[in-house]
Amino acid sequence: MTKVSRRLFTAALGAALTTTGTLAGTLGAWTSPALAQQPGSVITVATIGEPPTLDPVGTTSDLVSIITQHVFETLFTFDKDWQLQPLVASALPQVSADGKTYTIPLRSGVTFHDGSKMTAEDVVASLDHWLKASPRGKTAAPMVDSIAAKGADTIVIALKEPFAPLTALLAMNNGAAAIVPKSVIDGTNPLKSLVGTGPYKLLEHKPDQYIRLVKFDGYASPAGPASGYAGSRVAKIGEVRFVPVPNAATRVSGVLAGQYQFADSLPAEALGRFKGVAGVQPVIVKPFGFPLMIMNSKAGVMANQKLRQAVLTALEPGDMLLAGFGDPAFIAPEGSIYAPGTPYYDAASAKPYGEHGLSKATELLKAAGYKGEPIRIMTSTQYEFLYKMSLVAQAQLEAAGFKVDLQVLDWATLLQKRGDEKAWDAFFTYHTFVPEPSLITVMNPSYPGWWDTPAKKEALAAFNREMDPAARKAKWVEIQKLFYSEVPSIKVGEFYNLAAASDKLTNYTPTPWPFFWNADLKN
Repeated sequence: MTKVSRRLFTAALGAALTTTGTLAGTLGAWTSPALAQQPGSVITVATIGEPPTLDPVGTTSDLVSIITQHVFETLFTFDKDWQLQPLVASALPQVSADGKTYTIPLRSGVTFHDGSKMTAEDVVASLDHWLKASPRGKTAAPMVDSIAAKGADTIVIALKEPFAPLTALLAMNNGAAAIVPKSVIDGTNPLKSLVGTGPYKLLEHKPDQYIRLVKFDGYASPAGPASGYAGSRVAKIGEVRFVPVPNAATRVSGVLAGQYQFADSLPAEALGRFKGVAGVQPVIVKPFGFPLMIMNSKAGVMANQKLRQAVLTALEPGDMLLAGFGDPAFIAPEGSIYAPGTPYYDAASAKPYGEHGLSKATELLKAAGYKGEPIRIMTSTQYEFLYKMSLVAQAQLEAAGFKVDLQVLDWATLLQKRGDEKAWDAFFTYHTFVPEPSLITVMNPSYPGWWDTPAKKEALAAFNREMDPAARKAKWVEIQKLFYSEVPSIKVGEFYNLAAASDKLTNYTPTPWPFFWNADLKN
C-alpha cells in the first residue's frame, strides 16, 4: 500500500468510526405486549434495515429476498452445490430436443396461505406477471412465446429460441417468479395481497419496527433430504421476527446481549468480539459475493464511456476492500466476475482490474472532456463495508481530479432513488454469488445502471442461446472483456459475509440468503 493509499485508507476508517454509533438504549425497543403474547418459539433476526417492499417480484434486493423466501416459493430452487432442484414443481423440466419447449410438472396438494389450492392456472398467471413486473422476468420475456396450462398439474413454456438461463431465472428468490394465487395479481402492479405457498406466512408488518412471519400449518413440503435451499422444509420455529437494525454496532451488541438470536451483515472486525463469548457463535459464509460500484450508463455525466474508464483507472480496489473489511481473511482482490474455482473464472479478460494509476486516470479524464461536473455517488451506512469503501473511492477519485458528491442515504431510499436515471451517477451495492451469469443484475438492461450497448446485447444474446457448457464459457469471456471496456460497473473484489447466531439456534444452514425453516431453538 502506498503512502497516499494508506492515508486514504486511514481517513476512511476514521470517518466511518464517527458514524457507527452505539447501542444507545435501543435494546428492548422492539418488544411490545402484543408480541410477548404470541405462543410458541420465536426467533428475532436483526437485518440491516427496513425493506422497501415485501413483494418479491419487482425487486432484486437481497434484504427483501431474505425475508420473503420464507413466504413465497418458486418452481425451482438451488441445492447446496448450486444445482437446480424442484420446489413447487414436482420434477425438473422436460426440455424438447430443439431447446424451445419446457414441460414442467407441478406438485399436487400445494396450498396457498389463504387456504386455496394451487392450480396450473395460478402458476401460469404468476409467470405471466413475473415476465412483465420482475427485472429478471423482463430478461426472459423477449424469449418467451407462450406459457400455458396442460391439464391440472402441468405447465408448458414455449420459447422463440433456446434460452439457457431460463430455469435459473425461475429459481432465483429475488426478482422472484413467485407462485401466488391468480386472484392477487393486478397486471404489472404490486401484488394485491402477500399470499404465498411457503412454510411461513405474513402475520404483521409494522414498518421500521418488525415483520412477523408465523408457521403455516397447511404447508406442503417438497420431498427429499434438505440440501441448501432444496429438499424438505419444516417450520420448527413458530415465529420468525425480522427487526430492522440499521446500525451495525447495534446488531453486534444486540446479538451479544441476547436481544437477537441472529444478526446479519456484521463488520469483519466484530469477529474478535465473538471469540470466547458463551452463547454466541460467528457465522461466516464463503464464498459470498462481491461489492460493486454501479455507474449510470444511461444518463448524466457517467454516460460517457471514457469517463467510466477513468473511474476504473483511478480506483485502487485493494485499498477499498481493506477499508470495508479490515481483516484480509474476509477479502480477495479479484477482478474476474467469477472467482477462481468456479466454471466461469477468467483472469486474462479481467486484466484492467489491476491497471490503476492516478496519472493515467487524469489523462483519461482530460480525454473524456470532463469539466468538473459533480459525480453523485449514493451509499449507505446500513451496509457499513459499502460506506467505508465509498469513502476511499471518494478520496481516490478526488485525487485524480473528479469532483464527488457523496450522498449517504438509508438503504430503502437508495433502492428507491436508483430507479430514477436523473437522480444519480453511481451507487455502491453488492452481489451475492449466483451459479448462472445471466442472473447477475448488471447483465440485465432494466437494472439501474442500464447497461445495454449493441455489443453487450449481441454478446449476451449469443451466450444465452448457447446450451453447451464449454462454448458458454468462451462466450462469457467475451462479455467480461466488454465489462472492462465499457465499464458499466466496477467489481471491487470478493468478500465473505459475517453474521452471528445464538447457540440456542440449532440446525441452521449458513447460506448467502439466510433462512430459518429446518432450524430450531433450544429452550
